[in-house]
Amino acid sequence: MHHTNTETGVVMLDLKGLSVTLEERELLTHPQVGGVVLFSRNYASPQQLEDLVASIKQCNDHLLVAVDQEGGRVQRFREQFLSLPPLRAIGIEYEKNRERGIAAARLCAWAMAAELMQYGIDISFAPVLDLFDINSPVIKERAFSGDGATVGEIGLAYIEGMQDAGMAATGKHFPGHGKVLADSHMELPTDTRSLQEIRENDLIPFAKCIQSLDAIMPAHIVYPQVDEHCAGFSKVWIESLLRNELGFDGVVFSDDLTMNAAHSAGTVTERADMALAAGCDMVLVCNQPEQAAELVSYLDQKQQPGSNRIGCMLAKNASKHAGLYESDRWLEAKELIARLSSD
Repeated sequence: MHHTNTETGVVMLDLKGLSVTLEERELLTHPQVGGVVLFSRNYASPQQLEDLVASIKQCNDHLLVAVDQEGGRVQRFREQFLSLPPLRAIGIEYEKNRERGIAAARLCAWAMAAELMQYGIDISFAPVLDLFDINSPVIKERAFSGDGATVGEIGLAYIEGMQDAGMAATGKHFPGHGKVLADSHMELPTDTRSLQEIRENDLIPFAKCIQSLDAIMPAHIVYPQVDEHCAGFSKVWIESLLRNELGFDGVVFSDDLTMNAAHSAGTVTERADMALAAGCDMVLVCNQPEQAAELVSYLDQKQQPGSNRIGCMLAKNASKHAGLYESDRWLEAKELIARLSSD
């Protein structure tokens, strides 16, 4: 895996609205800030999005601009964007016909990525490699399939499609969120299964895709049989399992430090310290601008070193998508996506 030598700040934060405010501009030029994650509230139109991303990059051209553009119910930009099917629709296609399913994964991923790159966006946090479970309110149709080997195979094709467009891929939510019934945005979920059981099920897609993935986002879940800390704050999960055992050398993003699940780990600065000490490269602080500012000045005083891994997440050669919307591949993707969304 190729690492750039420029160090990037470790904080990824969000913005209040459709353009960058003066306070935000000041924060975005701070060396501890390395990225921005966009939400639906940051999008009104294609032109506005292009201007917004350009003004973010003006603050610092190394800033990583991210979004959750998975498809289905998790898609931040909708108006005048492809209406992407949920990943489960690709899984169903695969179950009907393996070759067609693989081709669909590759094409949907390429189109999702190429479209975002038109606006200067670097990454969508994708793909979801969790297992499908009809009872999981959080994941459900965000997952390709309930079978680990199948998720791994479709996941690899999806990752290839993204990387073919020039976008780095982030597998989530390591080591698997699919079995948990609580929503980690609201409460801290617990998965009481043994490591053995997780290895034989949820961990399979991650193990299968690990050589291809550029980044990993851990689940905000505690697996008490493995470690008392939730996965994003756990040396057992990040250092021992992900880095040492699976041999992963890419970027680890913490999930949002302000989610209620994360509060078990104390204040935002304590949580960031824990996540960074456990091996996260970048920590996300969303919907809490005061906490983001507080964290940035805290890390500054602490002289927190930057990460040299994050630079490899920037979009590669975005210019190659000139004429995207007229291209044959785009038209083919549009047709496929319309079909998958209507089935």
